[in-house]
Amino acid sequence: MNFRKGRRREDPEINLIPFIDVLLVILIFLMVTTTYSKFTELQITLPTADAQKAIEQPDQIDVTVDAKGNYTINGEPVSFRDVAGLASVLKAAARPGSDPVVVVNADQFAMHQMVVNVMEAARLAGFGKLTFAAQTGSGK
Repeated sequence: MNFRKGRRREDPEINLIPFIDVLLVILIFLMVTTTYSKFTELQITLPTADAQKAIEQPDQIDVTVDAKGNYTINGEPVSFRDVAGLASVLKAAARPGSDPVVVVNADQFAMHQMVVNVMEAARLAGFGKLTFAAQTGSGK
């Protein structure tokens, strides 16, 4: 007796989509956790200088701006009406015939415009060297 004569036998089908999904997840996991080494690093030796430090300090004008809008030049409080007035005070603070470095010491709460005023006054006074002082560390 053959009971299965009327029914056809179907071949089992292997579904590859879940297999591909699992392999993709494993591939992504391996890519994320892999560390990459740099094999093309340059091995360099930096030059050293044996020169003495400069004994002479360049001419310097210290301009301080506090949070209330007060200005001091080399520790002396100054008053002026406009940027041109500040430029004339800067010129008077410089030695004749020198090109000093203008160092701006601005409070962290000083308005941006006050610092820009110092920069503009230094430009009007003809001083091309301007730098800003910063505090290192936590400031305590």
